[in-house]
Amino acid sequence: MEILREMTIFADDMNNSIQEVKWSENVILVDGDYVDHVAFNLIVNFERMLERRIPKADMARWLECVALDGGLRPNSPVGNTQVILIHSKEKQQLENFTPGDYESELNGKAFEGQLGEFSLSAYPVEDLADADFFFVEALQLIAAQKEVKRLMVVPNAEDAIIYNKVREGLRSVGDEKRVTMFAMQPLAGGNFRQEILGYSLMAALGIKSEEFNNK
Repeated sequence: MEILREMTIFADDMNNSIQEVKWSENVILVDGDYVDHVAFNLIVNFERMLERRIPKADMARWLECVALDGGLRPNSPVGNTQVILIHSKEKQQLENFTPGDYESELNGKAFEGQLGEFSLSAYPVEDLADADFFFVEALQLIAAQKEVKRLMVVPNAEDAIIYNKVREGLRSVGDEKRVTMFAMQPLAGGNFRQEILGYSLMAALGIKSEEFNNK
């Protein structure tokens, strides 16, 4: 019962926050724990494959690549892009991204790039709460905002249960919104476009295709 209470409180708080936010047309929703795990695996595998050190992923570069895959283009009047990072409370930073500290370096911060301004917000999940519930709840609340025209989603799609919840949560999204799902491999279709998450992460990690031609 305590877990359910925590989840209900979060949902109420998130809903209240969304009602107060002036949303932009572009939103990127990220499962921080998951994308950090994927980045770690890529670093380990490519260091072995390429026989060189792979630095941490450049957060700004990664978000711009996600935005490009989501349909944004340079010099287009697309406005601000809001980035929502959901993470477990015990993980205070992304270990494989720079910058990576949620509170001091990401939450409430913004950067200007070739696609305009990106503003970041981080939402920690309480220890007793179900992080998957939080992500799906946030996804549904954001997708329901009429101002949001492009929604880019990075869930833990490797978990079939989570992916099915996400897919169901997007079922009622209208054609006026462009929704792009990022995963490491193609998935059973839904009411969204799909992009391979690994490509944007490789770009952020500084891994170039020509490196493979030399191996």
